[in-house]
Amino acid sequence: MDARVFKLENPLFTTLYHMIGMPEGDAEAMAATPADVKEHPNSYAFVVDMPGLKSGEIKVEVEYGNVLVISGERKREKDKEGKYLRMERRVGKFLRKFSLPDNADTDAVSAVYQDGVLTVTVEKLPPPEPKKPKTIDVKIA
Repeated sequence: MDARVFKLENPLFTTLYHMIGMPEGDAEAMAATPADVKEHPNSYAFVVDMPGLKSGEIKVEVEYGNVLVISGERKREKDKEGKYLRMERRVGKFLRKFSLPDNADTDAVSAVYQDGVLTVTVEKLPPPEPKKPKTIDVKIA
């Protein structure tokens, strides 16, 4: 199978990204940003590899009330001496979007960045109280 079929520059992918309103660069960044999602009894954890970034270069937001957006950008360091013989480390945008479940507390989100790994924790809302039976008085007409 031709490797070009899976490249994000493929016209089919470009058309799809435009149809859903996602810029091509965002789609590439999302495809290249690995993440794990864990569910704990009282929270959700989103673990994202973001090597080489400083904490100030990472942005964590909640959009539209229930979409967690994690983004950042790593730029190539300018080196006045020497030349690269090989460039394999990833540069460019990091981006992931996650739809949060209904029980996610978007007011209780925290993020910790350590050793190139970002962990975003979203607390869960407490389960709703079970509704108690309500007695209706029956009136005589």
